[in-house]
Amino acid sequence: MRQAVDIPLATNMCTTSFHDLPGSVRLGSEDIILSDHHYWGGLRASIELGRFCDTFGRGLSMHSNSHVGISLAAMTHLAAAVPNLTYAVDTHYPWQSDEVIGGGEFCFEDGALAVPDGPGLGVELDRDALARLHQNYLDCGLSQRDDEVEMQKLEPGWTFQSTRW
Repeated sequence: MRQAVDIPLATNMCTTSFHDLPGSVRLGSEDIILSDHHYWGGLRASIELGRFCDTFGRGLSMHSNSHVGISLAAMTHLAAAVPNLTYAVDTHYPWQSDEVIGGGEFCFEDGALAVPDGPGLGVELDRDALARLHQNYLDCGLSQRDDEVEMQKLEPGWTFQSTRW
């Protein structure tokens, strides 16, 4: 795909872990790595990914979905702390229906979010909301993500095949 397009290619589908980085560099899989601090090992590991991208001439951005304010605060702090994270950050946060931080949802202004200030990540936990959402999680019966089952609703018999680029 990278060789077929003449614009910078960003993806979170090819290079998804530190283990993938040598092959990504060797093959030139993408120009911009879309990180997610949940998958890359947290904030410090994501900062290290930024150093890697700087060393090997890769762009860096972030994509994250299905998260609430604590995670978005972490993502925002990370975006502010990594100097070579120069591409727009992508989040599904505006479409979330619940929140676990005190004071309600974060507000974006002109497509941007100010870095929260204060101790920790700059947010306070609404423990009642957290307890309610935790109970929703327990009641729903889903404890593992299973994209294969979801895809089979659209295409019966579909199976996941891990591809290494």
